[in-house]
Amino acid sequence: MFWGKIKEISRVVREVPIESVLVPEGRIRRISYDEGLVALADSIREHGIIEPLIVRRESGSQIFGGGEIFQLIAGERRLKAAEILGLATVPCVSIEATDIDAAIIAIIENLHREDLNIFEEAAAIGSLLKLSCMTQEQCARRLSVSQSYVANKLRLLRLTEEERSLILTGGLTERHARALLRLTPGDERLAILNLMIEREMNVASAEEYVESILCAQSRGEEIKRQPEKSERRMKLIIKDIRIFYNSIDHAVDVIKKCGIAVESSRQETADGTLISILLPRAEKIA
Repeated sequence: MFWGKIKEISRVVREVPIESVLVPEGRIRRISYDEGLVALADSIREHGIIEPLIVRRESGSQIFGGGEIFQLIAGERRLKAAEILGLATVPCVSIEATDIDAAIIAIIENLHREDLNIFEEAAAIGSLLKLSCMTQEQCARRLSVSQSYVANKLRLLRLTEEERSLILTGGLTERHARALLRLTPGDERLAILNLMIEREMNVASAEEYVESILCAQSRGEEIKRQPEKSERRMKLIIKDIRIFYNSIDHAVDVIKKCGIAVESSRQETADGTLISILLPRAEKIA
């Protein structure tokens, strides 16, 4: 079994010239020079590379040394930190692996790191499923997570590249992204995303905002499909005026949570109840 052999081979660790270890193109992960990488380099300077890199020999290579070239499978941050320190060699474990096996190992290693953003993690899980032909349930067991966790990550890939970029730069969370996915793709969804960022909506506000939009859309579609039935239903609802009041109060609360200073008041008159809602001018909202 391939995965069993990895544990056996991992006992054999040798030093490999750093220039002989090549990073394959098309890696999901992009290593950037950040505080985490600097901290890793400092740790390696103090303690050395504790966990060896995993590599495989390029075609024709038989043994370590002798100017051979190796393809990196796992350990890209350790390799980058070693380059920063100017190390001549790095500890490596060489394994025999097909292109698919090598890709799967690299993906699994990436998923066990903590510095991937939500879309990098989703893309890694998607690649793992595609390459390994695993089911979502099998993938979840391999990663020690729930199947719903895998399913939710994969849903994030339905967002466009522009939406993903805005979510990351706008500091939104995965729950913001999942709320946005309830809306139909297009310019309107993009506009709603921009509003979430501009108003600095928290998760609860964003979810309520999306829910209010979906409710309005649902009511509009129902009226178009069955105008007479919808009219009768509205008459029944209005009979219990408290429901009507609650709907207005909820709408005002949603607007307030979106960051708009709306004011509302209720006044009893001889003819009935006067409800006033004051929205600020557009220039005051911007």
